[in-house]
Amino acid sequence: MRPELEALLALQEKDQAVMGADAALAAVEPEVRVLDEALATAEQALAAARREIQAALDRRDELEGKIASYRTMQEQRRQRLEWVRGAKEASTLMAELDLARSVLAKEEAEFMRSGDAVTEAERRAAEAEKALQDVRAAQAPAREGLAGRREEIMSGRERAVADREAAAASVDSALLTRYERIRRGKAPLALYPLHGDACGRCFTAVPTQRRALIQRGASIESCEACGVLLYAPE
Repeated sequence: MRPELEALLALQEKDQAVMGADAALAAVEPEVRVLDEALATAEQALAAARREIQAALDRRDELEGKIASYRTMQEQRRQRLEWVRGAKEASTLMAELDLARSVLAKEEAEFMRSGDAVTEAERRAAEAEKALQDVRAAQAPAREGLAGRREEIMSGRERAVADREAAAASVDSALLTRYERIRRGKAPLALYPLHGDACGRCFTAVPTQRRALIQRGASIESCEACGVLLYAPE
């Protein structure tokens, strides 16, 4: 086998090691994504529960303000009643007092319910917070394991890239240019062995003269159909 071809095959082997590391990293991502989605769901539930608390507090404060306003107006009506002399005006004020008293009673009942709503919202938020803590605790071992795997893969990838660069340095620059151009295309690899009398990738027949050159190792030929570099396996 020609030294140029040996250098190219060695480079391709290093590239395959880098590709393997990339594939291993990609395989970790779905596992991380599943954990992230479960965690995000628990976080969103807690955020929603906290918004419910705030809404309940706002409603309670709103009712408290309305009740205070109604009580002030009731007191003003009582004071006016003390100074009223006409029966008709007194009757009108009494009717207003009775109506306002009914409204105030309803608002006070609603205020009591609003306090219960705050308590219930706080209970749900506490449950959501505990659920989030449970998810984090349950995920901790898996996340630690995934982080360890990722770190190990990244370390291996760094070594593979360094080996790849060293291998590339030993390849003829013209051949390296051809090799890199093919790798940027659709073919997963740049070099394929002959498969009988055909290209080992697309199985297109290789002309006899070119096949003879490849088999003798006289030159490194490209497939006329898919463009990959062809070599004769030993």
